Amino acid sequence: MSDWKLVKLNFGRNYAHFGEVGIGMEETGDRVRSDTLFSAWVSTYARLFEKDAVEELLAQFPTEKNPKHLPLFQLSSTFIYREEGDRTIYYLPRPLQFPIDYPKDNDLDFFKTYKKLNYLPLEVWQRWYQGEGFTKSDRQELIDQTNKKESDGLLHKAGTFDYSKAYKIGQEPKIAVDRITRATNLYHTGFVQFQWKQNGDEIKSSSGLYFLVYFPEKQEQLAANLYAALYLLGEEGLGGERSSGAGRFEVEWLDLPETWTKIINPPKPLTHYCSIGLFWDNDPANLNQLITAKEDTAYEIIERGGWISSSPSGHQLRRKMVRMFAEGSVFPKQPLGKLVDVTPDEFITPEGEYKYHPIYRCGIGLSLPIKISDSSKSKP
Repeated sequence: MSDWKLVKLNFGRNYAHFGEVGIGMEETGDRVRSDTLFSAWVSTYARLFEKDAVEELLAQFPTEKNPKHLPLFQLSSTFIYREEGDRTIYYLPRPLQFPIDYPKDNDLDFFKTYKKLNYLPLEVWQRWYQGEGFTKSDRQELIDQTNKKESDGLLHKAGTFDYSKAYKIGQEPKIAVDRITRATNLYHTGFVQFQWKQNGDEIKSSSGLYFLVYFPEKQEQLAANLYAALYLLGEEGLGGERSSGAGRFEVEWLDLPETWTKIINPPKPLTHYCSIGLFWDNDPANLNQLITAKEDTAYEIIERGGWISSSPSGHQLRRKMVRMFAEGSVFPKQPLGKLVDVTPDEFITPEGEYKYHPIYRCGIGLSLPIKISDSSKSKP
């Protein structure tokens, strides 16, 4: 029997720094992708349950050497949630295909506004890609939004245009001190801060990050161990600048709410899948099944790299760069993926043996069933 969990990360008033390939320290992302979350989580798991336990855990995931293994669990990337009174708005990445019944016009007066909607509230996401689809009233609301007119339609009520209200991004000054000369250098680091509730504060809503975890088979002990590791990760912090207290959060480990159950198991069969986590595979047979039919596929490929946080050699080294399918990619079949070995060459002997241990990035995708518009040959 399978099991799903919804995990909310509440950062409170804490700042966070989420780095991305191609941006400097003065900038930050607003969330953490699935491969970064997996790496941080498993690293904490190793410290809590030691080397043998984490090696046993990773040995049961599919890799290039052992592609037929089934993963013990899969997880999505983190996405933003907002709490307003008694309701919680969960945002999901907009699939890279048009929704059901999207207009076939080539020159739409609202397309620029539509294209800016990188994330959709769960209510709108479900309606557009699993339910009745895109409506005339949706079109009018997008036109009104383009023309900066007020509206009280379903898109506005669902929070479609309020994504950026969930957080603010700023910069904090930092001083670096040279260990030898003691010379100082001023620099700035980008931080993201989510809304938080406070007694007497004018802010009436709060926000944070959430992600989904899927266990193909229910495993209570594994789930308990993962929760303990995630709790410790919350104490230490997620992302960069942890020595300054950034990235600390509290964990809410929840059973899947009923609204999400309908998303996971829609009442009628759907035709495609939308990734909500990063996906990587190097098997030509698997990839050909996913991306040969161009009218059924839409994807974005991103580069993933980064530094090894705790190198046994004592030197800070970069992981090998790898390219992955991004969240929102659409495939005609459900993608699975693998762990990809990104161990630096410095950690491998001339005989091809690991000096310490392999280093992986998680390319095991998590996806949701969707239906796309018949006009999706003209992709957004």
